[in-house]
Amino acid sequence: MLTKMANKVPRILVTGASGLLGRAVVKVLKAKEWDVVGVAFTRVGSGLIKCNLTDSEAVSALIEKVKPDIIIHAAAERFPDVVEKKYKETQLLNVKASAHIASVAQQHGSKLLHISTDYVFDGTSPPYKCNDKCNPLNKYGQTKLHAEQAVLRECPGACILRVPVLYGPVERLEESAVTCLFSALKSREPTTVSHHDKRCPAHVNDIAHIMYDLISLIMKGKTLDGIFQWSGKEKLTKYEMTLTMSRIFSLPHDHITPSYSAGSLRPYDPEMDVSRLTDLGISHHTNFEDGIKECLSPWL
Repeated sequence: MLTKMANKVPRILVTGASGLLGRAVVKVLKAKEWDVVGVAFTRVGSGLIKCNLTDSEAVSALIEKVKPDIIIHAAAERFPDVVEKKYKETQLLNVKASAHIASVAQQHGSKLLHISTDYVFDGTSPPYKCNDKCNPLNKYGQTKLHAEQAVLRECPGACILRVPVLYGPVERLEESAVTCLFSALKSREPTTVSHHDKRCPAHVNDIAHIMYDLISLIMKGKTLDGIFQWSGKEKLTKYEMTLTMSRIFSLPHDHITPSYSAGSLRPYDPEMDVSRLTDLGISHHTNFEDGIKECLSPWL
């Protein structure tokens, strides 16, 4: 199927289409006038199809009906604290559902792009290359590593895209581990924010354009499979992110105290090597100051 895609508009199925990343992916790909079908479950907005991804029969029926050339699997439980409390439920979505989607993609000849995370690393030896040893510190990272392994086992031609902490236009500030810092900044309630763990935040629009570029190469006949990685180009602690927000919006930060202690089950510095993408000519980075100003202005 994929060898015949160069001159056609691809049909793309996006899971997690109501989520922070999924919304950006759908928007960017539709702007390219591609045929995009978005799937959601708990937040099914206009134009999206409702499907419980943990229902294998429903997923098989959906893919059979849509017949996508490309599947972008962005749906996952991505909040580590939630995963710790609901590990069994998370395994069903993050691992079992991912394996089934990969199996059906392989069966139907659909190219699969699966979203993973920098949390598969322990953060002790950055920057991590694609084939470096994984050692997730928490259950979230474990589920995502197990999902990667299952996806490549069921669909060897799949692409895995590992991404860092993401931010972008949010429906609520708590939707991103970055934008939620703005709530603490505005509240004026005394609180502590980590000034220990380092992160390389990426705007969801950058990730969406990276996926567009990958798919464009695939459509031209380029053989792409295995693991790809993207990290933002700025390395910041959450406290430094908060200070940036404070400066941009002229908000006081004297109630925010930096914490220098290690985060609970969080990698210290999971920066990833991105050369496999840049070697393909793929690179998109929004400066954090510009990106966060755009995202948070509506929340002043």
